[in-house]
Amino acid sequence: MDVLTREPIDLSALIKAVESPERGAVATFLGIVRNHHGGRTVQELEYTAYEPMATERLRAIVSEAEGLWSVRVAASHRLGALSVGDVAVAIAVASEHRNDAFVACRFVIEEIKSRLPVWKRERYDDGGEVWVDPTSSSGAYPVLSQSSNA
Repeated sequence: MDVLTREPIDLSALIKAVESPERGAVATFLGIVRNHHGGRTVQELEYTAYEPMATERLRAIVSEAEGLWSVRVAASHRLGALSVGDVAVAIAVASEHRNDAFVACRFVIEEIKSRLPVWKRERYDDGGEVWVDPTSSSGAYPVLSQSSNA
């Protein structure tokens, strides 16, 4: 269960996808839309992606984690418009013991943030907007108006 979705993420479904009698530990991570960024009040976010590429990359990240540790991983990332408080990304990792679950869960979110080609448009209360590319070191790009010739 490594998916991009426009529907709310069900953490319990991710946990069910990874748990088993052999795995005594489950670590989870939720990335939740917060109400601020860079000193500005966030009104909403919009996530977009080239879905075939992003899905393939997400599955590769999960596969890497499962190859590095004795774990089972499920991850999901939202696309579309999200409000403050919505879950944007969720990860569940199960292993025999807690350390592998924690380490692999941290690995998966860090790899998602650095390698997953999902772009975020932040809209602020002051009317401003920026596109954020999590895979870019430069980070945010102002949204150009429709009339701009840039």
